[in-house]
Amino acid sequence: MSPSGERVIAGEACVAEGADFLAARDAGLARALKVTGPLPLRLRPDGFAELLSAIVSQQVSVASANAIWGRLEAAGLTHEAAIVAASEEGLRAVGLSRQKARYARALAGARIDYDALRELPSDEVIARLVEVKGIGVWTAEIYAKFSLGRADVFAAGDLALQEAARLLYGLEMRPRERALREMAENWRPWRAVAARILWAYYHVEKSREGIR
Repeated sequence: MSPSGERVIAGEACVAEGADFLAARDAGLARALKVTGPLPLRLRPDGFAELLSAIVSQQVSVASANAIWGRLEAAGLTHEAAIVAASEEGLRAVGLSRQKARYARALAGARIDYDALRELPSDEVIARLVEVKGIGVWTAEIYAKFSLGRADVFAAGDLALQEAARLLYGLEMRPRERALREMAENWRPWRAVAARILWAYYHVEKSREGIR
């Protein structure tokens, strides 16, 4: 449990517990699990670099995000102080768009207390993060899910999750964010595991990664 009393995914056993729960509750997710096999843990460190990485991943393919992140790492531009010191031109030179360069600098200037985020409920974490220019709900939810391990956070605005849901449930159209969020209500308190199932299913069906 987190200090706020929320369930936290701490290891593979937690993911397996959530998957068993979801398979028993939802026939579609049970079908998906039969083809995906064991789910990835997908836990990451928390802190500035992970939020910067999420900004890099916005609205680009996984391959493009990996390439840009590799150039940022090679240039030593994954730390708060380095981003503060870098010019917009310097950030663009390693692959960031003008908009993302500004977002990166806004994040570095926000001076977020990352230790304090660990103590907050997920909705307060998300509310704090979206105050920063360039961090939307998707980015904040990805951070809460993977860097803080929150078990019941679901990034309904994610296009790969929407497409996976369309394929899995035989929908005519990809569900929009609101519709997918409503579907996900049935997956409480393991919505973050449901997301892992859908991303894994997307990978099987599309032969490409849905999330970095």
